[in-house]
Amino acid sequence: MDKITELRNKRVKLCEDTKAFLDSHTDANGMMSAEDAAAYDKMENDLVELGKSIERFEKQAAMDNSMAQPTNQPIVNTPGASIKTGRASDEYKQAMMTALRTNFKNVSNVLQEGNDAAGGYLVPVEYDKRLVDVLTEENIMRSLATTITTSGEHKINIAATKPAASWIEEGAAISFGDATFDQIMMDAYKLHIAIKITEELLYDNAFNLESYVIEQFGKAMANAEEDAFLNGDGKGKPTGLFHETLGGQATCTTNTANISADDVINLIYTLKRPYRRNASFIINDQTISALRKLKDNNGAYIWQPAVIAGEPDRLFGYALHTSQYAPAGGAGKPILAFGDYSYYNIGDRGSRSMQQLRELFSGNGMVGYLMKERVDGRLILPEAVQILKVKGGA
Repeated sequence: MDKITELRNKRVKLCEDTKAFLDSHTDANGMMSAEDAAAYDKMENDLVELGKSIERFEKQAAMDNSMAQPTNQPIVNTPGASIKTGRASDEYKQAMMTALRTNFKNVSNVLQEGNDAAGGYLVPVEYDKRLVDVLTEENIMRSLATTITTSGEHKINIAATKPAASWIEEGAAISFGDATFDQIMMDAYKLHIAIKITEELLYDNAFNLESYVIEQFGKAMANAEEDAFLNGDGKGKPTGLFHETLGGQATCTTNTANISADDVINLIYTLKRPYRRNASFIINDQTISALRKLKDNNGAYIWQPAVIAGEPDRLFGYALHTSQYAPAGGAGKPILAFGDYSYYNIGDRGSRSMQQLRELFSGNGMVGYLMKERVDGRLILPEAVQILKVKGGA
């Protein structure tokens, strides 16, 4: 049995023990003694830490698998095979690495194919894909939403009203219904991240500069994107899923100041049936603690821990995605989203570009690099996502 499977089995066992402890140490009024509450909190904390350990081991396993791949591929000339050119070519990739290593003093003419109009150079296609892979892994919305690549302002047509069928008498006049359409405009907001690298590391060939740059840029952009895709106000950034008027429909409110299993059930069935096929939950990490204690009307816990690597935890059988940027609730505020997030569109404008900050850090032996992208995001069909809010104060 491998380590990850062992930890997952241990987490499932601890989850069951936690549920049993909660059942046996809670009185008729739902109260616990201070000693029992402390013991339960420790068990729950151990459960959270186990989840984090599993995530770390899974990332390390993925990294080990990536590093185990051969670095030099044999040259095989297959008749009719396409030859990579431009930013997709190995020559462009190598020229970019040489430019990075030499503080952009040794810039090959090959890089002229990827000039950015605002200064700097477009990153190689392979880097761009790996950056997107990092964004997808770190950013839950990248993996759930629909991503489109645009070359300019993008218009999305939405059916505002639909014609309805009607019964008519034989020979009676036919009535016509009008189908009307709205348009949503996808813009391109600029996101940038800058990092500093010491000259010693830059010129040290033993230092994996390529992986470091991709990982640092990718994670920083992923965090900024996820926050905007969930909470953005549409002013200089994307419009978030939890936006009060342009995000999901906030049609559900908890019955009390605390979330209950009935509240979750109401949320699920408020979403129209066609959207429930691919629906899942998005919640803040802090909300997990409250959800773990909830039971359905049959006394069964509604939270189900994942037992298979790569599978998310589930709530009433629906996948559960957590984000540190999702709202944590509070009187009158959102606490839970449920829906089909493929109706959230992410618009990538062109490719990401990299630029050296030549003079900014020259006096302290550091070299700065700037990565830029232009992106927008918008929920194009609000009814596809339902938002649960906490009951407001008295």
